[in-house]
Amino acid sequence: MSGRVVVITGAAGGIGSAMMERFAANGDTVVGLDLADGFDLTDPAQCTAAADRIVTEHGRIDVLCNNAGISAIGDVVQSTPDDWQRVFAVNVFGVANMSRAVIPHMRSAGGGVIVNTCSIVASVGLVQRAVYASSKGAIQALTKAMAADEVQHGIRVNCVSPGTVESPWVQRLVAATENPEATYAALRKRQPMGDLVSCETVADAVVYLAAPTTFTTGIDLLVDGGISGIRIVDAS
Repeated sequence: MSGRVVVITGAAGGIGSAMMERFAANGDTVVGLDLADGFDLTDPAQCTAAADRIVTEHGRIDVLCNNAGISAIGDVVQSTPDDWQRVFAVNVFGVANMSRAVIPHMRSAGGGVIVNTCSIVASVGLVQRAVYASSKGAIQALTKAMAADEVQHGIRVNCVSPGTVESPWVQRLVAATENPEATYAALRKRQPMGDLVSCETVADAVVYLAAPTTFTTGIDLLVDGGISGIRIVDAS
């Protein structure tokens, strides 16, 4: 797996940082793009310029991890038009912008891998996540559409859907509640395996999907602690 050129958006976040470390540990050349460094993936021109620059500097792009994303809290009544515009601009249009910029380079090279960061909310309804869930549902569908379009070009496209992640964003939300300890307990209980998903676990799943030995495309790999697949019923 060594020697590939891997591009990761949202590289400064919890999951993004873990991805950076995991790919680098495999000997890959990793290029991180993040709003914290001035990169705005909602701007198509910036995405094109970044992809062209990376190919000029490194010769190719073997793996693209569309990881950047933002969230919003609220049901469909509470969510404002600005919430919809803001979240979709990053979570959906940003993925499209970056993929549009990178795929021509992958086609020219005869192949590549794209891994999109989705979420369990694309498959399981959670309260107060109307906008976020809608955006991730779009990513799940876009992943399958891109996989169908790009398989003839030797490009595999998959996505990974974590459950609730022990990420800086979740930590901030929990810290703002009246009883953070009780909130954490409730989040852990929601996932049948009894814990939150670590950023490193999500990164491991992405590395697996990006591996040249992984013979799959168009799938949504669930890393959700069992929330989508099993129900624990207390029969006592």
